[in-house]
Amino acid sequence: MRRLVLLLALFGSVSGAAFAQEEPQPQPTPLPSPVAEPRDIAYPGVIQLSVDATDLQRKIYQVHETIPVAGPGPMVLLYPKWLPGNHSPSGPLDQLGGLTIMGGGKRIEWTRDPVDVYAFHIDVPPGVSTLELSFQDMTPTEMRVGRVAVTPDILNVEWNATTLYPAGYFSRQINVATTLKLPEGWRFGTALEPASTQGDTTTFKTVPFNTLVDSPLLAGRYFKRIDLDPNGPVPVHLDVAADRADLLEATPEQIQAHVNLVSQAYKLFGSHHYDHYDFLLWLSDDMGGEGLEHHRSSEDGTEAGYFADWKNTVSGRDLLAHEYTHSWNGKFRRGADLWTASFNVPMRDSLLWVYEGQTQYWGFILAARAGLWTKSEALDAIAATAATYDHRVGRAWRALEDTTNDPIISRRHPTSWRSWQRSEDYYSEGQLVWFDVDTLIRERTGGKKSLDDFAKGFFGVRNGSFVTDTYTFEDVVKALNEVTPYDWTSFLRTRLDGHAASAPLDGITRGGYRLVYDDVQSSYFASNERKRKSTDLLYSLGMMLDHDGKLTEVLWDGPAFKAGLITGAQVVAVNGATYDAAKLKDAVKLAKGTTAPIELLVKADNRYRTVSIDYHAGLKYPHLERITGTPARLDEILAARK
Repeated sequence: MRRLVLLLALFGSVSGAAFAQEEPQPQPTPLPSPVAEPRDIAYPGVIQLSVDATDLQRKIYQVHETIPVAGPGPMVLLYPKWLPGNHSPSGPLDQLGGLTIMGGGKRIEWTRDPVDVYAFHIDVPPGVSTLELSFQDMTPTEMRVGRVAVTPDILNVEWNATTLYPAGYFSRQINVATTLKLPEGWRFGTALEPASTQGDTTTFKTVPFNTLVDSPLLAGRYFKRIDLDPNGPVPVHLDVAADRADLLEATPEQIQAHVNLVSQAYKLFGSHHYDHYDFLLWLSDDMGGEGLEHHRSSEDGTEAGYFADWKNTVSGRDLLAHEYTHSWNGKFRRGADLWTASFNVPMRDSLLWVYEGQTQYWGFILAARAGLWTKSEALDAIAATAATYDHRVGRAWRALEDTTNDPIISRRHPTSWRSWQRSEDYYSEGQLVWFDVDTLIRERTGGKKSLDDFAKGFFGVRNGSFVTDTYTFEDVVKALNEVTPYDWTSFLRTRLDGHAASAPLDGITRGGYRLVYDDVQSSYFASNERKRKSTDLLYSLGMMLDHDGKLTEVLWDGPAFKAGLITGAQVVAVNGATYDAAKLKDAVKLAKGTTAPIELLVKADNRYRTVSIDYHAGLKYPHLERITGTPARLDEILAARK
């Protein structure tokens, strides 16, 4: 009987399989035709763009756009998707609302592409010579939604969020004439040049679309313009908007440090690649922070007390130096696979360890050379970077160059296990690689050559031009060999592709310093903790908490990790007492040299539990310690150029 049952079961399954094979199987629906590739030909006519930015209460920009068309038939309009500086398909399409298209006095219906949702298909009727578009850029009303770009006192216009453009053309071949209406009495800064002003409405000179997108605008109720290079080859200004008028006030020493930034950059690169440059700096606790590079300007949003509370804003004082460096590295010279013909062609980020990594390097160095940082503050900043990446154990499985894909993979969203998953490490681990390169050049040439020579030879070419000049990995190696011959290919590939147990700290050691830890915070570390409103115990308990005691980072395989803690968990009590940051730090101090664990009451997943952390080495904060008897190459690197 049992054998009969098995035979029937087997027969039934075979019959079922045979029956299933006779059934029709699903087939994929054909994909629609792809959107037309951009061609390097002129778009007929000039797009007229008008933006009304006066609705401060609702933070909405009203947009009207007139697009000339050559004739009837199918047409595709694109919303910018791949944004330079973001290195990812992050165009804020969710901010677009109310799109209505008119032609010849009649409404023209649009259809969103079912595959490329940034593309809008229309059919231009016969007799229509222009399209009239109306829509809103609904900027975020709170940080939960996105970066706040409009407050009652400051606004930031990024033209990519206010413009649709025709598919099938290089962005440099589409000309746009832009008009902007601001709140009454407000002043603004931008790389765009005004053609005329009537009241609070300004019309700017017609520019190619890629130039428009690369020329954002900052406006404010409280606004100041500071000339940073009155006798220089071209104008350079610091345009500052703030929450209050008193926050605009800077001391002569603070202004001089920003003046020095321009002169030190010129001494480094030996060139400029703009006809004028504007730092667009907002000082605000209400507006979202930003650091975004452009060829003739930069968007720089930082703490309201940047000037007023100078001694406590140490950790943000390299921001302008970093973004300014991008005018040479990233905008003028750019990785060949990162340059694209339009804002809807995918970017490839493989050379971001040069684009961002070396810019991070020069951002630190120029901040020190300009006097935005003291030498001690710069060394403390380098120590903080070295410590962070010496604890990035994820390099055991994920190479540094693969992190250049991270803007596309994670879109800069938080991760649960950053030290293991890794993030955009090409920035600051890339910076450590360039310290390694610089000190090695200095060592090999007896101090006669340095990375300064590479910067001048690689980024300083074609003085005065701001037409992008692309490069490859081989071009970088060739330029390094022109400074000093060496096997730079193997040197770089080892660091980009390898899985070393620790961060590339040879540049710091060769620079005459070593990374050490003690229980005293540096001013840089304390400033960074204050800026992020955090409690940073990564190098002791292996965790970081926000101002409410919620864990924002847990180091992979650190003490907190081994105790079962995760990001998002809330520390409610420390050794039986209600949590606050001071009590937690005191508990770490008291546990030093003892055997008693630190007891935390933790809430996670709506459950409470007591967690014991077996840690007894005390507080640990990173510093650089001078190695006696070695050349102080880091000191030489940080010193201002005469």
